[in-house]
Amino acid sequence: MTEQTGSSSTDALAPFRPRRGRAVAIGVVWASLAVFGVIAVVMPAQAGGRWGLGDRLMFFGLGVAIAFIAWRYASIVAVPSREGLVVRNLVLTRSLEWPEIVAIQFGGGEPWVTLDLEEGDTVAVMAIQKADGPVAGREASRLAALVQAFGEAAEPRRPGDLT
Repeated sequence: MTEQTGSSSTDALAPFRPRRGRAVAIGVVWASLAVFGVIAVVMPAQAGGRWGLGDRLMFFGLGVAIAFIAWRYASIVAVPSREGLVVRNLVLTRSLEWPEIVAIQFGGGEPWVTLDLEEGDTVAVMAIQKADGPVAGREASRLAALVQAFGEAAEPRRPGDLT
């Protein structure tokens, strides 16, 4: 990074992680486990004891499924290195080399950064989210600087080019 921000070169390769979304997701993990666990234990007694063990386990299992999805969201990350960028989103993980990335977009109606790739594909980087406010803009700029420093593609696509 630059001297203006006071960051060292090791900070430039720090992982990108969402802040607000991650905090909310971690809260949802614990809340769903606690709420569904308590309801699975208490509800059968209050409903006249009509719930069997299978019903209780299935209800708690629903809480575990919600917690798993929230945990997966909390684990969203983009890890830069000198070789490239590993993007772990909600479902998929993708490894990219720096020259594959031709442009970064962070504007319009998109809630997170998107990368335009040399092959014409796009990849969402959910780790940099607009919900994080000014921090997200700085992180998007840091990612753009990494793309520029570690090797933009030799011939980037221009709007209107056919691939």
